[in-house]
Amino acid sequence: MFEFVSELVSPFVGQVYADYAVAVIIILAFVVFARLFNFIIKHFVLHISAKTKTELDDMIVNAISLPIFIAIMLIGVFIAIQTLPELSVYAFYINTSFTIFYILFGALLVIRIIGAFVQWYAMNVAQRTKSKVDDQFLPVIKKVIKGVVLFLALIAIMGVLGVNLDSVVVGLGVGGIAIALALQDTLSQFFSGAYIILDRPIKIGDFVELDSGEKGYVTDIGWRSTRIRLLSNNLIIIPNSKLAESKIINYDSPQQEQSVVVPVGVSYHEDLEKVEKVTVEVARKMQKTVEGAVKEHEPFIRYNEFGDSNINFSVILRVQNYVARYKLIHEFMKALKKEYDRKGIEISWPVRKVYTHKGRGK
Repeated sequence: MFEFVSELVSPFVGQVYADYAVAVIIILAFVVFARLFNFIIKHFVLHISAKTKTELDDMIVNAISLPIFIAIMLIGVFIAIQTLPELSVYAFYINTSFTIFYILFGALLVIRIIGAFVQWYAMNVAQRTKSKVDDQFLPVIKKVIKGVVLFLALIAIMGVLGVNLDSVVVGLGVGGIAIALALQDTLSQFFSGAYIILDRPIKIGDFVELDSGEKGYVTDIGWRSTRIRLLSNNLIIIPNSKLAESKIINYDSPQQEQSVVVPVGVSYHEDLEKVEKVTVEVARKMQKTVEGAVKEHEPFIRYNEFGDSNINFSVILRVQNYVARYKLIHEFMKALKKEYDRKGIEISWPVRKVYTHKGRGK
């Protein structure tokens, strides 16, 4: 067939350039074919897949359209090169090069299909589940699968290049042990991250306090470290292995709603029944009006200590989440001080009574 085309074009370009003209024609034909394929994908295949109930087919079609378009172009270039007699001496190198290209594009195609499936799962399945384990594991799974596909592609390329795979397997075994020892810390962080995601002592969005005293929101649990955003809007990055061994207070578990204990003290001269009544009235008003407070909670107080200067007690309030406690305590203390002043209830400062003994003689 190519000889027939060469005979047709030779009168126009000459016999010397006929083979090159045929190669150009073949490349142009495959360009047209690739564009036609792209047109069919956009205007027919995607139109049909859009009518299905699932979005998975649309994502897969979008994922494979570009690699297939490039593959068609490469096939055209490969066939065009085969028609040039001058390049026949390099046939082995040309065939090997294109085989490697096809392996890489095959790996790219598989990776894009898997990426489309993971994206579809994250959008349509993971968001509907109550557990966030799949949301946190999906990026890790995607990276692992991508690494496996590229590794298999590398093995296939080594086979094409004539590398003895038996020696490679032995080398990988020895090298794997060396790499495992070298990456011992990294692997420890990875498995600690997997433990945190599976055991779920914390999850993304939780407000936590570390044993070192820092408090903040968990923003990301990665394969090596966990990021916590402090209230100052700074990030603290903790290695997963250290976090897995730490004592953590999770203020959002088992639920976000929690009690707030406010310590107060009044003078020994005060009527405790009156103090209790006034304090509870102020606390009840704050529970109803302050944003973030639990409206239906009935506040109460508990006397707990005869202090050096005051009779001390605790006021028990309730908030919807940990951060809301700051606003509630702020408003409660202002309102309570104002009401105590109005009712004449005293909060004493530290006082010491000194008794002296007047002896005989001097």
